[in-house]
Amino acid sequence: MKKLLFILPILLFISNHAKAGGDEKLKAIDKHEKAVHIKDGWIRDPYIVLGPDDYYYLTGTTRLPKDPKEQTDYYNTGLGEKSAVGYKMQVWRSKDLIDWEYLDSPFSLKETPLFKDSVQVDWSKQRLWAPELHWVGNRWLMVYCPKFVSGLALTNGPEIKAPWTNHNPKTFLDKHDPSFFMDDNGQSYLLWGFHKFYIRPLKKDFSGFSGPATQITPANRKMGHEGTTMLKFGKKYVYIGTAWSTDKGRKGSYNLYYCTSDSPTGPFSERRFLGRFLGHGTPFKDKNGNWWCTAFYNADTKPLDSKNIQKRDLSDNAYTINQQGTTIVPLEIKLQLNGDVYIQAKDPHYAVPGPDEVQKFQKSVR
Repeated sequence: MKKLLFILPILLFISNHAKAGGDEKLKAIDKHEKAVHIKDGWIRDPYIVLGPDDYYYLTGTTRLPKDPKEQTDYYNTGLGEKSAVGYKMQVWRSKDLIDWEYLDSPFSLKETPLFKDSVQVDWSKQRLWAPELHWVGNRWLMVYCPKFVSGLALTNGPEIKAPWTNHNPKTFLDKHDPSFFMDDNGQSYLLWGFHKFYIRPLKKDFSGFSGPATQITPANRKMGHEGTTMLKFGKKYVYIGTAWSTDKGRKGSYNLYYCTSDSPTGPFSERRFLGRFLGHGTPFKDKNGNWWCTAFYNADTKPLDSKNIQKRDLSDNAYTINQQGTTIVPLEIKLQLNGDVYIQAKDPHYAVPGPDEVQKFQKSVR
């Protein structure tokens, strides 16, 4: 009894402390001024979408569920032979972006046509990267990679769960970092690429392509090396991509850039700066109509202190200020008088290129 009386105040303190921390984060989300770390746990390429049921859904590149190495190898990069990435898609949902409910692993590479008849597979070497979830009328569409297993799959109803339908699986192979975009007129597209990037229209039933692929790029240079996606604001198509600030692999900061066009296939404007440390993040709109971008830990050192980070040259290694887990960074998105689109991270630690940035940018007009 004495032991219980000793433990109860400690548990109450922890509970109240956690609640206070959650309240502060909710206030920060409402203010929409600074980055907010919304969830712990090993993840890359976090993707958040607001579903038709008023829940936010979170997925991304993850370890296998309950992997004990998550604690002992917390800063694993997820790359190379020592990659911690598993072969399942994990999903969480939340009403407020703070309290997340775990929905387990509703998709696994084991369930795909590529592996269903295979009997000799070393599953410790199979990876599922960068899944995205999109609501397409009355069901969910999911795209995933790497290119050796890349695919497009559909749920059979409004819940994110098996069974999944994989139309013509060979059609969607060899697509690095696929992303899905649906235009206002209902025409949908698949984007993908690694150093060279492509967009291709999809059939209405998503069973394949309805036209040829078009290579797309900013007017003045290549977009980067991976993690592209597309949005539309007004009449402008915004093409977003990922690159290291130095243009050298794992040197500098992992950033997001964008360009705009009057057509989803281009031609596009010059490449513009969107945000530092936001590489392979995905913009999403919250319930208040505010835009955010997901961010995650991608570095070869532990996270840096963000103080005076704007002045630090990071060109000698791969660095980030993002803690392990999922961070969301507020975005300012404006339609300009000429119809073009201005996008930039609002948090000062993410808003400007660092001294290690290779490209020299013209100052955008807000």
